[in-house]
Amino acid sequence: MRTAIIQQANTVNVEDNKAKLAGNIAECSRNGAQLIVLQELHNSLYFCQTEDVDTFDLAEPIPGPSTDFYGKLAKQHKVVLVTSLFEKRATGLYHNTAVVYEKDGLIAGVYRKMHIPDDPGFYEKFYFTPGDMGFMPINTSVGKLGVLVCWDQWYPEAARLMALAGAEILIYPTAIGWDMLDDEAERERQRNAWITVQRGHAVANGLPVVAVNRVGIENDPCGQSAGINFWGSSFIAGPQGELLYEAPVDTEINKVVEVDLKRSEDVRRIWPFLRDRRIDAYSEIIKRFRD
Repeated sequence: MRTAIIQQANTVNVEDNKAKLAGNIAECSRNGAQLIVLQELHNSLYFCQTEDVDTFDLAEPIPGPSTDFYGKLAKQHKVVLVTSLFEKRATGLYHNTAVVYEKDGLIAGVYRKMHIPDDPGFYEKFYFTPGDMGFMPINTSVGKLGVLVCWDQWYPEAARLMALAGAEILIYPTAIGWDMLDDEAERERQRNAWITVQRGHAVANGLPVVAVNRVGIENDPCGQSAGINFWGSSFIAGPQGELLYEAPVDTEINKVVEVDLKRSEDVRRIWPFLRDRRIDAYSEIIKRFRD
């Protein structure tokens, strides 16, 4: 499966960002992409650096204007497209939602982000209600996509549940970066941890992983911090965690990579982790902490 990642820097102008994405999607299609994955909340700047009620104006219903826009692009280019939107489910009820479009432009499925962070510069709990759709893959013409979103990528439970539900590939639209005050050593520790944990999900589940991050410096609109330097590094790993491609930390890029979904069968035969799971001994996992 020819899989494309679009690592993009955004501006405050939503329509400009969407037009830029449309051009990048067209380029990936020309280069033979069958599946194209966009970064988290790609229509706008990463607005969760601050808590501002006016920002809720960015949210849209699903279906809505953005799903119409991206559905038409999927149909035009005959690709399966993974997008990430700020969903207005009802007045006062909002989600961070991934939407997947089939090659005919119709919505194949949605996933609402389950794990919601609340850290300096990432005040997502102010904006997003945790997802309530569980961890279910989305069936498409290119395979069963285990779509998760950003903070979900740190949780092995989420990846495992997607795998147990039949996902053939794990996909993580992402917006993550450095505090501008972090030194170089701390920056590399964080970036490497982010890559390593997701490669671990690939290994533990015998599945390819696609992680797509944004790039560039986005200022804190309130001036309370120095902003976020998004570290790019979008990557695709195979089912043994092998890196098939890793993007630069500071460059916008469109990249099409061949991902062999059939390799999971071979890998799971030599490393049968699912066979050897001790499901009779894991009941304590549902507790917050074992005191």
